[in-house]
Amino acid sequence: MVSFAAFAAGYLARPIGGIVLSHFGDRYGRRRVFLASIFVMSGATLGMGLVPPFVQWGVPASVLMVTLRLLQGFCLGGELPGALTYVVETAPREAPFVCGVVFSCVTLGVAAATGVSLAVRTWLPANLVAPVGWRIAFVVGGLGGLLSFALRRSLEESPEFARMKELASKEPFREVLRTHLNGVVFGTAALAATAGFNGLFFAHMAAYATGVLGYDARQVVVSQTIGVIVHAISILAIGRLAEHVRPSILMRGGSVALVALAFPFYYALAIRVMNPTLLLVLAGLCGGLVNGTFAAVLTDLFPTRIRFSGVALAFNVAFTAFSGTAPLIATSLIRITGWPTAPAFVMVACGLLTLLASFRVPTAGGYVLGAARAARSI
Repeated sequence: MVSFAAFAAGYLARPIGGIVLSHFGDRYGRRRVFLASIFVMSGATLGMGLVPPFVQWGVPASVLMVTLRLLQGFCLGGELPGALTYVVETAPREAPFVCGVVFSCVTLGVAAATGVSLAVRTWLPANLVAPVGWRIAFVVGGLGGLLSFALRRSLEESPEFARMKELASKEPFREVLRTHLNGVVFGTAALAATAGFNGLFFAHMAAYATGVLGYDARQVVVSQTIGVIVHAISILAIGRLAEHVRPSILMRGGSVALVALAFPFYYALAIRVMNPTLLLVLAGLCGGLVNGTFAAVLTDLFPTRIRFSGVALAFNVAFTAFSGTAPLIATSLIRITGWPTAPAFVMVACGLLTLLASFRVPTAGGYVLGAARAARSI
């Protein structure tokens, strides 16, 4: 629970980072924020892998680790919202699919992370996994981020933003709250299932399956990696399908599936009635319906002038409230109730919230998807 609390701390910095970075993104351009956020975030990630151990530095080592985690979360608050804003403005006719590509790549990054975890557990002596193994993952992630920074330097500014740069809002955050507060509220609610699923599927599952259910750690990593890869592929497929079927409808179907299958999933996992790999693959397919559509739905809620700020605010509030806290809440529920299926309550609550929001978001937006449908019909 202490580890999950430190994990959640990074999410607390996301809304602040999203507000600050999106302000500059809406005023001065998406590209600059892209470069700055990935560089600082990569440095923080690399630094986390190099922090001296507690036995050497004591409390300052813990403080430095949490500080770097907060800095990482601060930059991440503008990272993915900026990426989503950039791609829908660069390829508006294919907005659902390009958004799916972005989040599919994010998901494959999680698969790469679980792959590193598997490699560490396979090749590193067991007595070194806890004190050294986790550092390898942070160093690899930090160096990978620096490579991404080098590649992004060749990106040009979003064409849509470049056309209206002279009309950019001077106070985008205040304008979002004044003119598109409904979009923020509906967008946050629409992302509840996505955020809750990600918190449970990506962050909580390995610790839960090994620490609570007693599965073999290596088997869990293999099963989760396969499930994550299938999930990434499903996001791409749903993104393409969302060009022909309204994304909010697909999101609605995904939220119903997650609500209906949450308890059966955890029950089957707890009593070992099904292969865990198959269960995680099925979960990944269901989650693809919400993770493959949320970005298109969210970016559709805000006009170009304030899109980065609106997307960042709704996205970060949702992920802080529903994803960052999901592992901690799920673990607390298990301890309080004694039920291994207790994490399902988190998924059901998030799914119901998204289901309700899915009926409102089509009427609250239309800034991206409506224009894309009109362009394809010409």
